[in-house]
Amino acid sequence: MAHIDVSGIDYFLSDGTQLLNGVTFKVPDGTKTALIGPNGTGKTTLFRIIAGDLVPDEGVIGRSGNMGIMRQFVGQVRDGSTVRDLLVSAAPPALAAAAREVDEAELAMLEHDDEPTQMRYAQAIVDWGDAGGYDVETVWDEVCMAALGLPFDRAQHRPASTLSGGEQKRLVLEALFAGPDDLLLLDEPDNYLDVPGKRWLEEKLNDSKKTVFFISHDRELLNNAAGRIVTLEPGINGAAAWIHGGGFGSYVEARADRNARFEELRKRWDEEHIKLKELVNMYKNKAAFRSDMANRYHAAQTRLAKFLEVGPPEALPIEQNVQMRLKGGRTAKRAIVAVRLELTGLMKPFSTEVWFGDRVGVLGSNGSGKSHFLRLLATGGTDPEREHLPVSDVEIAEVPHEGTVKLGARIRPGFFAQTHVRPDLLGKTLLEILHRGDEHRSGLGREAAAGALDGYGLAGQSEQKYESLSGGQQARFQILLLQLSGATLLLLDEPTDNLDLHSAEALERAIDHFEGTVLAVTHDRWFARTFDRFLVFGSDGKVYESAEPVWDEQRVERAR
Repeated sequence: MAHIDVSGIDYFLSDGTQLLNGVTFKVPDGTKTALIGPNGTGKTTLFRIIAGDLVPDEGVIGRSGNMGIMRQFVGQVRDGSTVRDLLVSAAPPALAAAAREVDEAELAMLEHDDEPTQMRYAQAIVDWGDAGGYDVETVWDEVCMAALGLPFDRAQHRPASTLSGGEQKRLVLEALFAGPDDLLLLDEPDNYLDVPGKRWLEEKLNDSKKTVFFISHDRELLNNAAGRIVTLEPGINGAAAWIHGGGFGSYVEARADRNARFEELRKRWDEEHIKLKELVNMYKNKAAFRSDMANRYHAAQTRLAKFLEVGPPEALPIEQNVQMRLKGGRTAKRAIVAVRLELTGLMKPFSTEVWFGDRVGVLGSNGSGKSHFLRLLATGGTDPEREHLPVSDVEIAEVPHEGTVKLGARIRPGFFAQTHVRPDLLGKTLLEILHRGDEHRSGLGREAAAGALDGYGLAGQSEQKYESLSGGQQARFQILLLQLSGATLLLLDEPTDNLDLHSAEALERAIDHFEGTVLAVTHDRWFARTFDRFLVFGSDGKVYESAEPVWDEQRVERAR
């Protein structure tokens, strides 16, 4: 038996803003329930409250069963942690504590080889075994083989930063589904997964007997795997929850019907309110001249007061109005020319041309080199001219390669980073970033900056620092900077990963109107339908073109 009962949760931010307002819903035993809603409405905050990381200002969380958690940072681990550390992060608390004690005791042994330290290490080994550590290592061996193609003893000390985002996600998900926890809390589990990985996740969700509560913006995944949907809907006093008891296939119509019903109820309430006020005023005027009307006047006042005490029907949720306006500009006809280009250690040599105005989807499994290819273009290609330098200060690692890839005249690459890591923006508010400008774009006055933020649904975050934004808000702000920078070549690395449904649709419209060339690495099957052609990084190490999306390429065959 495993369930979650969320009852009357209120949560206020440090500046006094109410983020969550009376959020109430249940995740029944054995169900696969998705949490959706606009970026910044508090989905991850609510997850952290359920996980026990945050304490709500009001309300309670009830649950049964042992809970396993995959947090949002998985997929963008770039610190010194290892594959073993990632697996420990997904382990039950007692096992994780025993693993950390073994690690600390081993470090102590390197510094002090005295008897107390040896005894501590010996006890840590015993505790690890008592906690089930040796049994779980057998499971981790299967998990590492499934996710990485390596046994645990060869993979455990490998830096997690050497794994792609999708490999990190798959590793932790494999461990959670194979583990003992019967209640799983998954924060955007599909982010960074390639399509075979997403199909695997859909199959796991459908086949598993575990109770799973997960955040996702992937329309295909929601359609194929969510049995119930909880929506966080923004309101004047924070977000409240609406529960749809079916899947995504019926969600859009059900929500439209609900909103239409609320609109009709509100219209009737407003009409009745006007009638009651007119009635009170009429009896008030008559009572001024006729004493026998005083009782009717007081009765009308009482009726109006009771009507207002009950209040209007539930208000329609505040809808986002995201209007992305990517401009671009004319460039040379041949935007990108690659000749015998080989991404060292990743893909075999290939040649291709991309023409002005092309919309090219870059597809393939995780770890195949797609992001490396985009980063190479983002730095201007081989021996870039000054005009081909990036239009932002985003840090882009050098990409070793042989052969050449050249950018055409007037091509200014604008790079959207998959992990949203932007050291150049840290510690600054959104208004400050737009007001100051940089060498790539002019600064904006306060009014113009506020207007630009409003167009991307970020007006309410203008005084927030970049690092405090949700993943989706960071994504939208990155796209806004590309709009302001004058980029004529958009290089988008998984741009829809953190975007809510409304923002993803707005990005699709913006790309459609962009005057320039677009290359996008994506595993979003819905988003990919908007592209003209595809560059596929195959499992055999070859790169080829396709007129239709190809989703069945597996892990690249190379020594690991």
